[in-house]
Amino acid sequence: QVQLVESGGGLVQAGGSLRLSCTASGRTLDSYNMAWFRQAPGKEREFVAAIRWSGERTYYLDSVKGRFTISRDNAKNTVLLQMNSLKPEDTAVYYCAAQRVMDTRTSRLTSDRNLYDFWGQGTQVTVSL
Repeated sequence: QVQLVESGGGLVQAGGSLRLSCTASGRTLDSYNMAWFRQAPGKEREFVAAIRWSGERTYYLDSVKGRFTISRDNAKNTVLLQMNSLKPEDTAVYYCAAQRVMDTRTSRLTSDRNLYDFWGQGTQVTVSL
């Protein structure tokens, strides 16, 4: 079992930056692909970014490419999401998610939320005009 706790959310003006952190306990993260999702009021939860268990590959939602950066530090059991040039449409609750890696050689990143095994409780990000 993996417990995930997000932090770093808050209120920021458009054009500003935030850094979200996801800290895991219960298991080390070096055998999990990790991702960030978000959910705005009245909308479905959507994929934002993912990073492979080894950290050498990443995958982003098109609308955040060039603005958001996902990274991980397996030694600290932490995954980060650096968000720059924030827009009001980025307002949402942001969730950290972990996907067990069954085969490290063939593991592929996915945006399908149904394929992630563990979730955090979320952290609110609000971007004002």
